[in-house]
Amino acid sequence: MNETILIVGSGAREHAIATALARSPLQPKLVCFSGARNPGILALCSAYGVGSITDPAAVTGYAREQRATMAVIGPEAPLAAGVADALWAAKIPAVGPTQSLARIESSKSFARDLLTKYKIPGNPFFQRFDSLDGLEEVLALYANRHVIKDDGLAGGKGVKVCGDHLLCMKDSLEFCRELFVHGHPFIVEEKIEGEEFSLMSFCDGATLRHMPAVQDHKRAYEGDKGPNTGGMGTYTDVAHKLPFLADADIAMAQEINQRVAAALAEECGAPYQGVLYGGFMASRDGVKLIEYNARFGDPESLNLLTLLKSDFAAICRSIVDRTLADVSVQFAAEASVCKYVVPEGYPDNPRKGDAVLLPGELPEGAAMFLSAVDVKDNVLIATGSRTIAIVGTGATIDDAEAVCERVAQQIPGPFFHRADIGTRPTIARRVEHMKVVRSA
Repeated sequence: MNETILIVGSGAREHAIATALARSPLQPKLVCFSGARNPGILALCSAYGVGSITDPAAVTGYAREQRATMAVIGPEAPLAAGVADALWAAKIPAVGPTQSLARIESSKSFARDLLTKYKIPGNPFFQRFDSLDGLEEVLALYANRHVIKDDGLAGGKGVKVCGDHLLCMKDSLEFCRELFVHGHPFIVEEKIEGEEFSLMSFCDGATLRHMPAVQDHKRAYEGDKGPNTGGMGTYTDVAHKLPFLADADIAMAQEINQRVAAALAEECGAPYQGVLYGGFMASRDGVKLIEYNARFGDPESLNLLTLLKSDFAAICRSIVDRTLADVSVQFAAEASVCKYVVPEGYPDNPRKGDAVLLPGELPEGAAMFLSAVDVKDNVLIATGSRTIAIVGTGATIDDAEAVCERVAQQIPGPFFHRADIGTRPTIARRVEHMKVVRSA
């Protein structure tokens, strides 16, 4: 069957998705529908539509027009808006869960309640609020050790943590009031001490194929300082775990994903078909859930799709056909490091409109993905968010980091990146931190 695959979205994640699909021996025809024109994706597609990716009718109309046989939905917003539902109704199967199933990401309280109802381990203490009643008592119960989260989608920026962003009770109360005033329900959770990691799984509703563990770096500046971002970079290790994780941590995260997929099928009466992404914390008391995402992480997907050896188009087809059990999913036995190059002032007050000069020929082991860019008068310009992602791969994390850093340093102009991601001192701090946490 000759596939025409619709990619929904315009960021580096979707550029990585397009790149992985283009490697397929099946040679599918690729088309894209997104809110902006990404030249990296455009170069791989035979057609490219621009419109609202959260408008189910617009996405479905374009898919029909292009005679798409399958869709791969990149970002979370279209999933929460029911784009997958509309595509399935139009007999165009989608890699990405329906609106009901996507609540695993679009409602943090839904995810927490699901774990509680189905007796799945991993929940810390949590309480949802849609008013300020009883708030001070709960905050006081976990004074200096709580996390406050917008219950809905916030682009990775709706979370504040004691000690990092919240330095006193007044800060916590102000953030809660701000969410309340804007009509956003929120959750107060117990702060878990440990190290974060991401564990993503391809899922067809019954079978899961787990991907290597990845660690993201949310803070904008080196040394894990500054405001939260959508993610400044990520790394994986050769053994497909991480230097600070035990085998038991990986096994527990995989089990939680497996049980959540089964619970979602039971709760929603439909199979979860897409990528199930658990954000976890390795702690003294085992693995705890931070949150779930209903799609590929960005930047995590850039590492993973670069390392993927198996046919990504065949994996996507097996997800929508519910035949993932028949498919082998293999990743290269290499390490990877990803770093985002971003505009000065990112994330709070980023510069916009600056020309982006790409490096020439990339060295062996390097890949580059375009993100928040546009083309004006034949010049590539930055549009204000994460601009370019560089991925380096190699036999060790050191090798991968060296390749990645060499390319990142070749991008001139008013941009910056976190040079410390994937370096020995940064990783050593995490390993030492985890030793202290486990021995506490």
